[in-house]
Amino acid sequence: MSLPPEKASELKQIIHNHLLRMDIHGKIREVLAETVRDDQGPAHRSLSEADFLRALQRRGIIDDVMKDLHFTQVDQHFAGSLYTNIDPCRRYLYFQVLGGKAFLEHLQEPEPLPGQVCSTFTLYLHFRNQRFRSKPVPCACEPDLKEGFLLEIHRDGVGTKMADATTLLSMCDPVHLVLIRTDTSSETTLVSSYFLDWRTVLSLPSGKTCFAVELMGVGSECKVPAGVLTVSLELYPPLTETLSTDIISTQQSLERQRTAEKERLFLVYAKQWWREFLEIRPSHQSKMVKIFAQDENGVNRPVCSYVRVLRAGRLLESPRQAARFVSLLALEKAPVVGGGGGKQEQWCTLMAFLCRGKGDCEDHATLLCSLLLGFGLDAYVCVGTKAKGTPHTWVLTRGTDGSITFWESLTAHRYLHQAIDPDAPPLAPQPKPSSPYRTVGCVFNHHTFLANCQPSDAVELCVFDFQNQSRWKAMSEEALKSVCAPGSTTSLPPLPPICAPSLDPAAASNQLELEMRYLVSEHRKDLDLATVWDDHLSYLLSSALSAYELERCTGISCGNEEFQDAVRRAVPDGHTFKGFPIHFLHRNARRAFATCLRSPFCEEIVCCRGDHVRLAVRVRVFAYPENACAVWLMFACKYRSVL
Repeated sequence: MSLPPEKASELKQIIHNHLLRMDIHGKIREVLAETVRDDQGPAHRSLSEADFLRALQRRGIIDDVMKDLHFTQVDQHFAGSLYTNIDPCRRYLYFQVLGGKAFLEHLQEPEPLPGQVCSTFTLYLHFRNQRFRSKPVPCACEPDLKEGFLLEIHRDGVGTKMADATTLLSMCDPVHLVLIRTDTSSETTLVSSYFLDWRTVLSLPSGKTCFAVELMGVGSECKVPAGVLTVSLELYPPLTETLSTDIISTQQSLERQRTAEKERLFLVYAKQWWREFLEIRPSHQSKMVKIFAQDENGVNRPVCSYVRVLRAGRLLESPRQAARFVSLLALEKAPVVGGGGGKQEQWCTLMAFLCRGKGDCEDHATLLCSLLLGFGLDAYVCVGTKAKGTPHTWVLTRGTDGSITFWESLTAHRYLHQAIDPDAPPLAPQPKPSSPYRTVGCVFNHHTFLANCQPSDAVELCVFDFQNQSRWKAMSEEALKSVCAPGSTTSLPPLPPICAPSLDPAAASNQLELEMRYLVSEHRKDLDLATVWDDHLSYLLSSALSAYELERCTGISCGNEEFQDAVRRAVPDGHTFKGFPIHFLHRNARRAFATCLRSPFCEEIVCCRGDHVRLAVRVRVFAYPENACAVWLMFACKYRSVL
């Protein structure tokens, strides 16, 4: 029995949480102590794994675990294979959240009644190449966040040798904690983003420590505490030789100093570079040249550090599918306390953006650029403006033939750029601007930063010849590498892997379709109209919805002829057919229905009166990585035409 790796890790986590509730670790320690005592004969025979498993079996602990997990024989075999997947030559960090307190924003929140829908907290974790999430718990001043996560610690590319204390000390990757609040209408809010240094456990003989973590708010509230989590860390197996606290704090201090020095030198370089850029032309002062950007914690980082080469394994098949995936993550600008029409700048770390499932255009553009680089394209993020001078970011790719394509990360639309030649004769035909972009100030990716020093920053006149120093002023790649290359500084957030969807698209489609049928029937009941559903017609709508999604993904329209032919056959002579397709990024039936009714075309179908009226509805949920969803919905009706 084989499972995809992401399902296996999910199952590992479920089993792990069951074991936690049974206090399996306490029981195992007892058995281990007992077995060691019993075997301490004169020969001091070393215990094998088989001896230990036999001891667990004698005590009935393995049977208890299997009973508690309701495993069948096949499952027991699979659980055994999971057990063998836990590498005895590697160390693990057992990270436990023991509860939350002082989430003062939720002080007045009443206890939810059983079955009542309420706002929830979900904690997400990222450590090296592993990601986890907790069960959602009701928002409260003292939320019941209690969960355990088994994090694997190993040195990439170092055989089977177990990491010792010195090796572990050199692993400066933090545990990234992201806390998300989900309200009753499924809207998500980023509550906190915290980087935890776990290496304090290296000084403890027991390999175990417990402490409070103060989570701060984000954006304009990054200096305000959001709440406190009590966490426990335990190293498996514990170290035979621990490190002194002085050695650990010295290492951390050295890392901070090294990072601060690299960042200081880069800042000195960036200031000098900017002065040189202004000397070329004084009007450059007003160009959209953005060298630094603030993340959700208010930390200023070079924009190049927000882009990495990101591969999504088998979760995304092509650059266009990657663009479709990114466009399904909703657009939401960072909130500004007090309004005033201003825009709070917040370029999110990738982990925070993915967990929240929405962000600003900069978050979308940096993610799309990272994925296109992963697909081997020469991709850059563009910073500039669109219509009415609104600041905007989008993505550009350069073909080997010199062609330039713009990618709009919010919609997945692509535009082929052809520059206007300002020196051409007045009557010479010029290409019409196809894209919505007006000006471009700079472009960048993970190792390149270029400022536009052409006389005009208008996109339609811009020539994207990056090697031409009279058109583009480049930053030193070495200087950028010193602060933006992976592992260059400890302040760089680690790159999380993209996760497979855990959503079952067929089940989600059925559920949403049933809810839509109910809402339509209730709406018509209020208008004193009966509702008769045509299941055959509903089924036929599937092919249209599938064609719409395929077109969004590939830009190719196909399958519509078959749909139209099937509808003609299903609608008798003298009858009229009307259909209304619509697309959503969420699965909230009431919200979707309210939006649909705002369209006069849809209202005409849902409230259709007449002779022999038959209604149809079809929902198709297309699941992408990170549970991003394209939700297509189509209402239709057929009725006898009365002349």
